Amino acid sequence: MSFLVSLLVLSALIFFHELGHYFAARMMGVSVEVFSIGFGKRMLTFKKWSTEWSISAIPLGGYVRMKGQDDSDPTKKSYDEDSYNVKTPMQKIFILFAGPLANFVLAFVLYFIIALGGPNILSPVIGDVVKDSPAQVAGLKTNDTIKSINGVAITTWKEMAKIIEHSDGSLNVEVLRDGFIEFKTLTPSIKETKNMFNELVQKKMIGIGSAGVSHKLELSPSETLSYATEQTIFASTMIFTGLKKLIVGEVPAKELGGVISIVKLTSDATSAGWMSVLFFAALISVNLGVLNLLPIPALDGGHIMFNLYEFIFRREASEAIIIKLTIAGWVVLFSLMGLGLFNDINRLIG
Repeated sequence: MSFLVSLLVLSALIFFHELGHYFAARMMGVSVEVFSIGFGKRMLTFKKWSTEWSISAIPLGGYVRMKGQDDSDPTKKSYDEDSYNVKTPMQKIFILFAGPLANFVLAFVLYFIIALGGPNILSPVIGDVVKDSPAQVAGLKTNDTIKSINGVAITTWKEMAKIIEHSDGSLNVEVLRDGFIEFKTLTPSIKETKNMFNELVQKKMIGIGSAGVSHKLELSPSETLSYATEQTIFASTMIFTGLKKLIVGEVPAKELGGVISIVKLTSDATSAGWMSVLFFAALISVNLGVLNLLPIPALDGGHIMFNLYEFIFRREASEAIIIKLTIAGWVVLFSLMGLGLFNDINRLIG
């Protein structure tokens, strides 16, 4: 079941990405010859609106083949009126950027749907209290609910953590315990912990863990739009930051995941409910958008790079250079996919 859900999620995200390219190409008057979900042998094919629509055997990607454009052979060009090759660099960039843009728009829509359903927010209810920590010394206990810190009302665990992290000096904490309000004073200590990229960082902490209690957050129309926007921006920033850290070596290559990781995470999301599946799908959609904008010749970002070169210097890049860089791009891409798969297998076998 989880594999089927993973396949459906990936196929849907790829479909929307390629649909972005398709509509942009048609808007620019470019004929689309093939619209394929997956690679390899075509399992299902039909022709409509002068385009051959296909579902192929390997559902790990997809492509839109426009007239005059063939990544497998960059020398195959057409100079007909409805060909990709006769369009201006900016028209080509519009077509290329439309795919990643479709993924960002889809992510926004998914986050918007999540917001309408009332996202589950982690409540500031204390679970474990670390021995000899500032929290234990101050008298905080399991099941205490943090109501305010230094007079600032607290409704979520995230709000509480942010105030603690950016605090300066002691904290006056209002606590709800067994129906009664109590006040505690404590000073955070700096401890070494791991961030979302599995890096060791120094962080102000008081020594408490979450009890895992959550509540639905009812949002107004403006808050719903704000939530969808903030989540899309946060996911994009997180992925860009993660890629940068991976490239410069701040995050080890063993942290890179592949298709098995996606299936595993989708399985976990499925068991947590459809809202979690939507949230995960939105994150993967942003991931696809960001990755396709990388300046690797096999990806949209690489083609955008070539067209920016043509736009700036008023001439196309050398055909020999384009072919060499395209081959290098595919090598890089398949190497990353292979590394992700290798890491996945290592995680499975412990």
